[in-house]
Amino acid sequence: MKKITIGARGSKLSLAYAEKVKNLILEKSKNLNNSDFVITKIKTSGDIHSDIKLSEIGGKNLFCKEIEENLLENNIDIAVHSLKDMESKQNEKLMIGAYVKRNDPRDVLICNKIENLKELPKGAKIGSSSRRRELQLKKINKDVLVLNIRGNIDTRIQKLEDRKLDAIVLAAAGVKSLNLENKIGLVFDTNEILPAVGQGIIAVQCRKDDESIKNIIKKINDTETSLCAIAERTMLQTIGGDCETAVGGLAEITNNSLILKVQLFSDKGDESFDYKFTGLDVDAANIGKTVGEELLNLAGKKFKRR
Repeated sequence: MKKITIGARGSKLSLAYAEKVKNLILEKSKNLNNSDFVITKIKTSGDIHSDIKLSEIGGKNLFCKEIEENLLENNIDIAVHSLKDMESKQNEKLMIGAYVKRNDPRDVLICNKIENLKELPKGAKIGSSSRRRELQLKKINKDVLVLNIRGNIDTRIQKLEDRKLDAIVLAAAGVKSLNLENKIGLVFDTNEILPAVGQGIIAVQCRKDDESIKNIIKKINDTETSLCAIAERTMLQTIGGDCETAVGGLAEITNNSLILKVQLFSDKGDESFDYKFTGLDVDAANIGKTVGEELLNLAGKKFKRR
């Protein structure tokens, strides 16, 4: 039997996610063994240009483009992504065959002895690569200075010390996956900092015509996570969101009800538009579309659809 090749970025976190996907498949497919898999590191544009703002080198899909190209060229069989790095529209020959059960979707502050963002002094320096986070942080404390930093988690934590920053903002899921919880100084409530669409979700992608792989990976799909992901991503697609869009979105399911909370900032960043909608979880795509359309109505000319 030909080995199954899993492709992922070469960062510690991406490789941990690829390993997790492999182990979940092994749990669900008793006819497969560890030796049946190969994990391949793929360098993406986002990794190569790690010192430049994403918006300056072409946008969001820079962490997925080369991995997807390898999938289309049959160099790999399975692609593993952080869902929040993926474009809301996929190549028509590819599909997300499984959404792994969501990790903690929240954002965290890596810092020393900061218990409350509001108490930070004027000019306190916080590192982040996200416009969404920058505007959300300034909504809590307008006096903080948000500096652009990129790179993998280890690199960013090192920059916290090297550049004498007061704090950096990261996704809880990544920090916890690398067992770095001891670095967390503050966990943001989602009412305070609404996370990026898809944050905390691992997406497992394959070719649409690869029936064998589709059958293998669908066994590790988490239904609740997939419905939340569909609602969030349909909202993003409806507003025409890209890497520069400052938008947060989080869907949660309780007793078959899906609640989608969103926050969109105006193009100037001086206003935010918040909306929440509840519907049946099986209606996830329509909920996402409804919420996206309502956001566009609320923002009007203050937000330009990409």
